[in-house]
Amino acid sequence: MVTQQIRSWDVTNKKILESMLSIHREEFVPTQQRKLAFADIALPLGHQVYMMKPVVEGRMLQAIDLQANETVLEIGTGSGYVTGLMAKLCQHVTSIDLHEDLIQSAQNKLQEAHIDNTALEVADFFDYEPGKQFDAIVITGSLKALPKHVFSWLKPDGRVFAIVGQDPIMEARVYTAADEYSSHFDTLVTPLQQAKQHQPFLL
Repeated sequence: MVTQQIRSWDVTNKKILESMLSIHREEFVPTQQRKLAFADIALPLGHQVYMMKPVVEGRMLQAIDLQANETVLEIGTGSGYVTGLMAKLCQHVTSIDLHEDLIQSAQNKLQEAHIDNTALEVADFFDYEPGKQFDAIVITGSLKALPKHVFSWLKPDGRVFAIVGQDPIMEARVYTAADEYSSHFDTLVTPLQQAKQHQPFLL
């Protein structure tokens, strides 16, 4: 997978390639999907959540360019595979997801892979207060626009990876401020989910 797909799509960062070789992607894929672990498709995880294509994962990590001394906030834990990759590249990863079963599964997989510099939490990005700042924020679902309050979660000189737009046009960007970003590649991923608001009963 790494040789045939990731490198051929201009992912050349040696640290990223090594992390993708060291973590077995098939171990993070649902059992019934394991034969497709290295296919160039997004794999369903349940809850209308999908595991990104391997190429998108690699290009995303190359765009955000994590350093060994950095802390990261991941929005959308999913399978936990990207969480594990980032944990190999940086000091610590905090990761949140709406779905408790995905968090538990990801936690188990990370423990099995002996990755312990992570903290996973069930939370809604749209109503989240981290209580601290990070060097980088990585958002794994697409957004129509990046909320400005995200930048209060960043340390000085921090950055945010986000995929912005709507089907059929989405752009992977790295933001350094609300109106300052670099464009890296075009792709399509499912929108970031928001917890459903309970509607009052009408009498």
